[in-house]
Amino acid sequence: MKKYPTIACCGIDCGLCPRYHTDGKSKCPGCGGNNFYEKHPSCSILNCCVKKKQIETCADCSEFPCKRMKHWDRSDSFVTHKNSLVNLNYIRETGLPIFIKQQNKRIRLLEKFLKDYDDGKSKSYFCIALTLLPIEDIEAAIKGLNSKKNEFNDKKSASKFLKDLLQKAGNRNKVNLTYRKKLG
Repeated sequence: MKKYPTIACCGIDCGLCPRYHTDGKSKCPGCGGNNFYEKHPSCSILNCCVKKKQIETCADCSEFPCKRMKHWDRSDSFVTHKNSLVNLNYIRETGLPIFIKQQNKRIRLLEKFLKDYDDGKSKSYFCIALTLLPIEDIEAAIKGLNSKKNEFNDKKSASKFLKDLLQKAGNRNKVNLTYRKKLG
């Protein structure tokens, strides 16, 4: 089992994954978390890091980036891989504790979004936005939402407004807030 299950060996932000924030059987405990192998028994990256090399992430590996990681950030699964290699390089430069602190802030913001603004179909969008957008833009979106809070009659209208603010931030940053299909 890993010490930090909210950051995958491959650099995915598990704590910002829709399946991490799901109730029921499809809930994922995060990379190497309790019962992870029941859900992802054949994760070769986790097996290499944890079982073979006994390291927390690929950033700790002397062979990084290896052939497994070569195109890892070019397609997505149920969670975006877009920042995986960026995350691993950041961890390599600054250390995992600093990255975890930064990630925990994003996780708290995501939890607030899901509690207060998820209209039943926004979870994946919020997850990808919190993963890819600069934290300053996320905080600016919250500030913009709070300035108009009294104008919303329901969670659905507040969610739409928040998603519009996040989309504008994505457009400004040239960040596509959608999932990409696997490469052929």
